[in-house]
Amino acid sequence: MTISEKVAYLKGLAEGLDLDTAKSKEGKLISVMIGILEEIGIELDSIGENVDALGEELDAVSDDLSDVEEIVYGDDEDEEDDGEDDYDPDEDFFEVECPTCGEDLVIDASVLDAGVVECPSCHEKFALDLSDEEEETAPEEE
Repeated sequence: MTISEKVAYLKGLAEGLDLDTAKSKEGKLISVMIGILEEIGIELDSIGENVDALGEELDAVSDDLSDVEEIVYGDDEDEEDDGEDDYDPDEDFFEVECPTCGEDLVIDASVLDAGVVECPSCHEKFALDLSDEEEETAPEEE
């Protein structure tokens, strides 16, 4: 039973009591209270309709946003970005330490072939020493 239906029921009960709303103070009070409850019921019904309409609009906006996300991010939007998307298992990576600042650097085979590395931290260039090949050129474990 909705609020409006309950107020209509209450109004019917009050009319059934044959309250004198012209002369009786209590009858006037009950009549005014029922009138206020009717207005509240009408307002609540209106608010409910607005909430339903807003919900439908929100669903439409959500659908549009999903379409935009699919266009921008592609089909793999459900995959989490764990930082390993660019990993190529055929490409070897090596870890070396910068002799100037001590920063650990991860390089690939092409940098190893070039023989010179520029440290991104201190921007110093240094040649790779491949004499201790097992320690400096060991592939990084995933």
